Amino acid sequence: MNRLEFIHTGLAIVGLSHFEPDKSMNTDPQLLIGKGSPKLVGKNYALLAEADKAFQEMSAAAQKQGVALKVVSSYRSFEKQKSIWNRKFLRFKSQGMSDRAAVAKIIEYSTLPGTSRHHWGTDIDIIDAGPAEEDDVLLAQKFHGNGPYNSLREWMEIYAQDYGFLLPYTKDENRSGFKYEPWHYSYAPKSIPMLRQYIKLDQEGLIFSTDLKGGSGLDQEFLTSYIKSHVMGINPSLL
Repeated sequence: MNRLEFIHTGLAIVGLSHFEPDKSMNTDPQLLIGKGSPKLVGKNYALLAEADKAFQEMSAAAQKQGVALKVVSSYRSFEKQKSIWNRKFLRFKSQGMSDRAAVAKIIEYSTLPGTSRHHWGTDIDIIDAGPAEEDDVLLAQKFHGNGPYNSLREWMEIYAQDYGFLLPYTKDENRSGFKYEPWHYSYAPKSIPMLRQYIKLDQEGLIFSTDLKGGSGLDQEFLTSYIKSHVMGINPSLL
């Protein structure tokens, strides 16, 4: 058994998704870690064609009910994810944090390059285009109560799954890994088989790079644990 395959084998799937994964998919491993040149489409964002078609249909339906979906993040390459990681690491280090504390802070919401769902062209971060954008738009409180994106969250919770989109990082307190992200949705028919293929990869040597800030303190043992807690710490319907 591959050294990481046991992660999937040992996890119980709580509940079954009503989506039928594309069993014919066989994605290039390099694309699964954000490298290579994936075939993507979209205007002001980038998704797999099937995911984009579903998003366009969902967006049109939301628009009819007064919710204007706007993608603020979609596909990210390995290099883009690494730049996000390195920028945050340096910021936290400048605040006096140790390397370990900086990494722990980063992985509350951001992931290691090579482990992001945004590498697959299936995942999006969205807001409502109607309200004026102020400061950081991706804050959980802005999607609840009197927040500007509360109506979007309510609409998505009712209708998103009809178009194949599910929330990976739910509010479930028993879920491990990243904190609750009400803005992040994944196109399940494609992301489920991609995740299943991803966790069978031999990750060693594929993810860590010499210019990854804090990377010297991250080894294969850390990565194996991280895959289990963060990559697999998602909505059970997406496993």
